[in-house]
Amino acid sequence: MGKRRRVAERRKTRPAVLGGMIAVVVGGAGFGVYALYDGGAAADERSAAAGHRTVKTGPLTATEIHTASTRFLTAWQQGRTDRAADATDDPAAAGKALTGYTKEAHLKDVTLTPGTAKGAKVPFSVKATVAYQGLSKPLAYDSAFTVVRRASDGKPLVDWHSAVVHPELRDGDTLVTGASGTPPVKALDRDGGEITSAKYPSLGTVLDGLREKYGKKAGGTAGVELRVVRGKAAKDAKLSDKTLVELSKGTPGTVRTTLSPALQAAAEQQVAGRPRASVVALRPSTGEILAVANSGHGFNTAFQGALAPGSTMKVITSSLLIDKGLASADKPHPCPKTVTYGGWKFHNDDDFEIKGGTFKASFARSCNTAFISQAKKLKDDDLTKQAQQVFGLSMNNWAIGVPTFDGSVPVQSAAQMAASLIGQGGVRMNPLNMASVAATVKSGTFHQPYLVSPSVDHRTLATASRTLSSKTLSQLRELMRYTAAYGTAAEAMSGLGPDYGAKTGSAEVDGQKKPNGWFTAYRGDLAAAGVVQAGGHGGDTAGPIVAKLLKLGS
Repeated sequence: MGKRRRVAERRKTRPAVLGGMIAVVVGGAGFGVYALYDGGAAADERSAAAGHRTVKTGPLTATEIHTASTRFLTAWQQGRTDRAADATDDPAAAGKALTGYTKEAHLKDVTLTPGTAKGAKVPFSVKATVAYQGLSKPLAYDSAFTVVRRASDGKPLVDWHSAVVHPELRDGDTLVTGASGTPPVKALDRDGGEITSAKYPSLGTVLDGLREKYGKKAGGTAGVELRVVRGKAAKDAKLSDKTLVELSKGTPGTVRTTLSPALQAAAEQQVAGRPRASVVALRPSTGEILAVANSGHGFNTAFQGALAPGSTMKVITSSLLIDKGLASADKPHPCPKTVTYGGWKFHNDDDFEIKGGTFKASFARSCNTAFISQAKKLKDDDLTKQAQQVFGLSMNNWAIGVPTFDGSVPVQSAAQMAASLIGQGGVRMNPLNMASVAATVKSGTFHQPYLVSPSVDHRTLATASRTLSSKTLSQLRELMRYTAAYGTAAEAMSGLGPDYGAKTGSAEVDGQKKPNGWFTAYRGDLAAAGVVQAGGHGGDTAGPIVAKLLKLGS
């Protein structure tokens, strides 16, 4: 008894400091358990026993954040999933995920190390072992959670999301270790070279998509791995399952893509110089995708992003206005400083105006009011039909070989319809969509982009129901050529003419200081589009990225 008391006293006087928390290791095979001295469950119980029932409100204190996070991490590390789940604001979901961490993901020897909290956000690192049927490999990663105050009683709790368990998880996803079910694939570029995420970091999500689509068709055999299995929300967002740890290799099948190794390498290099940059290059005459790259490799914005395209949308709008006789390249067209429609007042950049100018001049300088002024002459669904029928967009039917977002041009009315004309409102696009728009102008016909030839799996590609008249098409090409030579795209496109065309764009985003910068263009039989989120004007940001690929690939 005396010996145990002396040990306890020594421990009490020598606490360890871990991640900004005063803590003590209380033992256990393969893990350390952290117990806070002041606060925690015992403090809550003493408070309740003393009859303190006041509901605490207001910002969380550092002690409350430390207490809540330590309670959660300690219980999780001990394998006490019920207690860990009770330390969150969604015990049912947390309990299911944490139980699956052991039983379905087969993770053991879990060590959780808290970092220094930044406000209510607590980072932590994870080290564990994936063990399945005699196979094992280490796993290490970083994650984080936020501590929130429960409204009903003021208790600090972990704000539960699946990403707490692993940052690759979305709510509804699970971690599973076992035979993958889907064999791996060996992806090849158009020249027969192997594509890897180590060589091309942007293609990690593309390789996941290729495996999901072609793994069972390409002749490989499955291996054993820890992977993210997508739930409904992630599947609705067209995210593919993702391998985290490979315990035993399967035999890959082979899938050939249309990617150009030279252009892909250049695209990777170009986006690496800017944060949140994405670009796509493709062949207008066929629709073959030659390059796709994103500076952030966790989400394929280039294929799956859904962003307002800003003034690059004016390519589609111009085709509509010319079709309807509401604009003509060389005819006079109004470009006042402002226009009011549907109760909204629309401005040009810096409230510029063009007096006595042509529609070509307004397009080249990206005059918003030149387009908004025609809204009263259009039906609510005119722009939607033009995007669908001519450019093959907004029908959710592209089959490129991996998941994509195919653009959205919803039917809108009043001010929102007017805003759609200049790529705001409800219009959403990504670089793949806008590269296809430029390609359609260049070729004169919509060719659905594709990454894997349809001959591989005999799938049907999307088509457009009509083409532009020769009169409209020639004027549209003249608008884009003039913009590349003399307009907002001239600096980026310098020296690339004469068989070229371009359009810049800047899309305002609520809560964002700088707009998203867009650029879409073609040169010869190559089209490309890019976006730099929060980058500013498209000609200065996305323009040089796109122009570099056009110069290299033509």
